[in-house]
Amino acid sequence: MDKNKTKNILQSRRHGRVRAKISGTAERPRLSVFRSNRGMFLQLIDDERGLTLVSVGTHELKAATKKEGGKIASEQELGKLLAQKAKEKKIVRVVFDRGAYKYHGRVKAAAEGAREGGLEF
Repeated sequence: MDKNKTKNILQSRRHGRVRAKISGTAERPRLSVFRSNRGMFLQLIDDERGLTLVSVGTHELKAATKKEGGKIASEQELGKLLAQKAKEKKIVRVVFDRGAYKYHGRVKAAAEGAREGGLEF
């Protein structure tokens, strides 16, 4: 079997396992992570109504923040920015959805940034 096809199948299975256990509500939305090579996007989602309550992406960060400490520092700032926007909408508690990504590196940095910003997982 093709290497990329196998990788995609395994990633899909991991994502399915995680999403089967996690669901967001209005009181406790789901913090969804999407990571690409260029950046990262974080969303707070209410799955009951199918609405995105708050979203941020690396394109919203200032250029100085991006270059300063590399991608990991940038993602940590992104987590703090999400927490700030969530507090404006009176959201404090969330459920963390790492998707198919392992909890390390940039995903972990974004989660820690959100915690530092005041979100409770």
